[in-house]
Amino acid sequence: MPESSEAQLPDIGKISPDVFETLIKPRLGRKRADVLVPPKSGVDVGVIDIGGGRVMAMSTDPVFIVPQYGWERAAWFAIHILMSDVATSGLAPTHLTIDLNLPVSMDAAALGTVWETIHRECDRYGVAVVTGHTARYDGCDYPMVGGATVMAIGDADRYVTPEMARPGDAVIVTKGPAIEAAGLFAATFPDRVSRAFGEDAARRCEELFWQMTVVDDALTAAQVGVRDDGVTAMHDATECGLWGGIVEVAQASDVGMRIDQSAIPLNQDAVRLCELFGVDPFPAISEGTLVMTCCPHRTEAVLSALKGAGIVAAQIGEVVEEPSCQLLSEGAWRELAHPRVDPFWRAFADALAGEPSD
Repeated sequence: MPESSEAQLPDIGKISPDVFETLIKPRLGRKRADVLVPPKSGVDVGVIDIGGGRVMAMSTDPVFIVPQYGWERAAWFAIHILMSDVATSGLAPTHLTIDLNLPVSMDAAALGTVWETIHRECDRYGVAVVTGHTARYDGCDYPMVGGATVMAIGDADRYVTPEMARPGDAVIVTKGPAIEAAGLFAATFPDRVSRAFGEDAARRCEELFWQMTVVDDALTAAQVGVRDDGVTAMHDATECGLWGGIVEVAQASDVGMRIDQSAIPLNQDAVRLCELFGVDPFPAISEGTLVMTCCPHRTEAVLSALKGAGIVAAQIGEVVEEPSCQLLSEGAWRELAHPRVDPFWRAFADALAGEPSD
C-alpha cells in the first residue's frame, strides 16, 4: 500500500500538484523506453514512440455532458474538451476511444443527438473512433458520464509540450481570460444575464460558448512551424485560468516569464459576465484560451496566421531564464503566483443556489 501523503485531497476538483507528485507520480507502472513524455503536472499530453520516426500523443479526460446546455451544445463542448488537450501537442487529433457510462434517465433520442454531434466533430477534424463502451447504469449521473482518450499520430520532430519553452521566446495568448467561465455563466443563467445586459447582449454572451475550444488555435499556430521554426510550447488554460496556465508552462519548462497585463486581449463580454457574477477573470477557468511560447523570429507569422483564422491573439510577454513569473500591472512589477483555487466554482455554486458570490 502507498505510504500516506501529507498533501491533502481537494474537497472537489482536480488533485493538487503536491498530491500528484507524492502519490501518483512515483507509481506509474512499468517503465518503458518508448514513453517519451510521461505524466507530469501541467503537461497536457503523454507521448510514446511508435517507431519509424513517428510518435503518438494522447490525452485522457472525463466525458462531460450537461443536459441544461441542450444535447447538441453539450456534446460539442464535451468532444472539444477532449480534443483540445491533445491539439496542444501541435499534432492533429487522429483517433478516439470512448467509454459512455450513461444515467438510466438518458433516452435513445438524447443519445442519438449526442453521438451524432460527436461523430460530426470527429469527422470534421479527421478523427476516427476506434473502440469504446456504451451502457446505462444505476448510480451514474451528469455531468461525468464516462471517459475518453484522444490520440494524435505524427512525426517525432513535430510535437511540442509545455516543457519546451525557452528563454527569449515570446509568450502569446489567444482570446483572453475567462472564456469558459463566461461561456458557462451565459449558457446556464441566460435570464439573469438578459436582465442585467438586455436580450441582444445576452445572446452575444451566449456565443462565447462556441469559443470554448483551442483545437483550431493550436493547429493554426503549429502549421506555421514548431520548435526552432515556430511554436515551442502550448497549454490550454483550464483550471485556474490564464494566470494558472502561464505559471504551469513556466514551471514545466523550469523557466520564468515576464508578462505585461495591459497587452492581454480582453473579451469585454467575458469581463462583464465575470463582474456580474463576482469573479476575477484572470484566474478563472478558461477552456478556449491558449497559452503558447514561440521563437522570436516566428512570432509575427504565428500572430498573422491566428488573425487570418479569425482567432484573437497577442504577444503578452517573454520567457526569461530566472524561474519566476513576474507581472507588470498598473505600472509596477509583482510576482505572478499560481492561483491554486479557481474562483469560478464558488461563484457558479452560489449562482445556482441563488446567492450572491463573496
